[in-house]
Parts: sequence; structure tokens; C-alpha cells
Amino acid sequence: MGFKLFGKPVEAIIWDWNGTLLNDLELCVNTINQLLSKRGLPLLSFGKYKEVFSFPVKDYYQKIGFDFTREDFAIPAREFIDIYNSNVNKCSLHSRVVHILEHFKINGVQQFVLSAMKEDKLKETLIHTNIYYYFEQVLGLNDHYAVSKMERSKQLFKQQKIAKDKSIIIGDTIHDFEVAQELGVDCILIADGHQSKERLEATNAKVLDSLDELLKS
Repeated sequence: MGFKLFGKPVEAIIWDWNGTLLNDLELCVNTINQLLSKRGLPLLSFGKYKEVFSFPVKDYYQKIGFDFTREDFAIPAREFIDIYNSNVNKCSLHSRVVHILEHFKINGVQQFVLSAMKEDKLKETLIHTNIYYYFEQVLGLNDHYAVSKMERSKQLFKQQKIAKDKSIIIGDTIHDFEVAQELGVDCILIADGHQSKERLEATNAKVLDSLDELLKS
């Protein structure tokens, strides 16, 4: 019969990392507010952040007031990543992540991580949280600018020969849905990360309130 998730046969899950498995929302809001405060710009509440955060992050920075005619995007991008990287190991996994990963593992589902995080730091944080060994492969980006996961996702599917009709992408942003659409793969979005439930539901993807609901399928 094989393993099924919400009635769909699933052999592979491609996980997003930040906001989906790693609960780094508070760190991201606090960090961007440090950058905004330094420039005399309005700070973001958690609710406002979830309404404006998007990819590519350069567009999101402009939306919240950064002026790239006055400074290059690389400056705040570097500031953000320096603060983030100094504190990310204080972040915890979302509730029951290990239990959920173990559930899929024992049911024979291959698991991968595809992230907009720089790949060396991504691997470091996965090792730090003791879940690195659950994944067949871990792919991040080659720089700090978090432009898009699109090309890396295509490389992953090609390298691993993942069957698109028996795989699913699980993430917390519209960009995860866009990647899934480009690949022709189903997507589940978790409204417990970096974007609001309302924004996620507008994609018409399946939206869950928390990862725990994956165990109720």
C-alpha cells in the first residue's frame, strides 16, 4: 500500500527549515527591528511582520522602509545575518519536530531539507539541533541574500531522482508554494512560521495551523 499523507501516496518530503522546523520567528523579528531602529524606521510587531515578510527579501526590506538609493542592500543584509547567526543556536525546534520526523522515517519516507539559508550555516544548525541524520540531503543557498530556492529545488529533484507525484513540499511561506508549483509538486503550508494564515490560504494550498496536524492525516 505504501505511506499516505492526507490520502496521497508519499515517498519523499522536502522540508523548509526556517519557520517550518526551526522556530526562529522571534529572532527574525527582533533582528530586523534592530536594523530598523538603527535607521530611525518604524518597528514591526509580530503580526505586521507576518503580513509583510516575503521573498526575495530585498523587496521585503524596501517594503518596510529601507532605502537602497542611500545604502546598498548588502549592508543591512550582512548586518541581519551577523546578528541572526550569532543567536540562531538559541532557537528551538517547533513542538514535536523530532517525533514527526521519526514518524515519517519509520514509515519509509525519504526526507530532505531545502532552505533559503546559506548552506554551511544550515548544516551547522541542523547538526546543533540533533536532527541532521534524519535527512537524505540538505540544500541551502550559496550566499546570504535569500533570493530564491527555485534552482536548488530543481537540482535536488534531479540529483535524487525524486518522483514528483509521490513527494510533497512542506513550508511556511508563499515562496514554498511557488517552488512547489514550478516543480509540479503538492505543497502543505504551516501557519506557524513567517507568514500569516490568511496569506497562505490565498494560495489555495493545504494550510495547517501546526506541524502536529500532519500526524492526524
